[in-house]
Amino acid sequence: MVRPMPEAATTPKQERSEVSRRSIPLSILDLAAVGRDETIAESFAGSVEMARLAERLGYRRVWYAEHHNITSIASSATAVLISHIAARTESIRLGAGGIMLPNHSPMVIAEQFGTLETLYPGRIDLGLGRAPGSDQATSYALRRDPAAAESFPRDVVELQDLLGDESPIPGVKAIPGQGTHVPLYMLGSSLFGAQVAAALGLPYAFASHFAPRALHEAIAIYREQFKPSKQLDRPYVIAGVGAIVAETNESAAEQREVARRLRARALFTRGRKLEEDEIDAILASPQGAAVDEMLTYNAVGTPEAAGEYLQKFRDETNADELIVAHYSDSVANRLRSVELLSDAVDPTGS
Repeated sequence: MVRPMPEAATTPKQERSEVSRRSIPLSILDLAAVGRDETIAESFAGSVEMARLAERLGYRRVWYAEHHNITSIASSATAVLISHIAARTESIRLGAGGIMLPNHSPMVIAEQFGTLETLYPGRIDLGLGRAPGSDQATSYALRRDPAAAESFPRDVVELQDLLGDESPIPGVKAIPGQGTHVPLYMLGSSLFGAQVAAALGLPYAFASHFAPRALHEAIAIYREQFKPSKQLDRPYVIAGVGAIVAETNESAAEQREVARRLRARALFTRGRKLEEDEIDAILASPQGAAVDEMLTYNAVGTPEAAGEYLQKFRDETNADELIVAHYSDSVANRLRSVELLSDAVDPTGS
């Protein structure tokens, strides 16, 4: 198995004209992150600007993830956020990366994404995950059935049928939804998602941007077991990767440290407010090692360094597409990271 690569090597600051531009199909995973001195409204405004910027620069798609009860992530009402941003962009594909299907009935998701596809035809993706996207108490507040994950493959098929031409439930139609054929993507951070994606013939997106351990094994299983379907005739792999791109390596490193601390707060301090020295203690503990493992695949540095890192990452995974989560510490710096990365990488992949 290929060992995790180190973070992007540092290089001297370079002018834009000196950067060697690579060609890698790139998309963006936007968590609608809320910085420590930012409001949720500012985060949403930043998400609109990020999608507009991605559209201008030629990124393939922007996805939004369903998370709950995390103060630094505001993308919980995923379909609503997608609609808000789709109305303020023109052509870029937008979607869920993903909807945590055990939190919902397939019928409700078919109606929501059928509505989106009807409003914004040809622009909507529906990525699906099995995790709750929350802690146990929040799962209870969501009225989530603890056994719902066990029916996940069956629910995916039901949802796909509800979006197809023939409803799987006699006398029941998803309106809107039926006949929209919104493309499904399977998300995963373990071998289970790879097996489901392969069995159903769906594109597979691995969450290596926060769960790196099974990356190579999961992709191998997906490719080996893939069965062609009406949606897809050959395997298609999207690999997640983090990025913090800045004009200097020093600025990128500083932003990475802020992102590391925010990740620790999000994971280990739900509902509690901790002082900075308490965060220091967490990061110095085995919990800190867990945070750092989540940041294993992370392109940090100048555009050239980040571009080189992403090229090596793609070469090692042979991914068809990379989806990048920009972990910069503010809306402004995330937008700049997206822009700077396109100086080193042509995100159209052409």
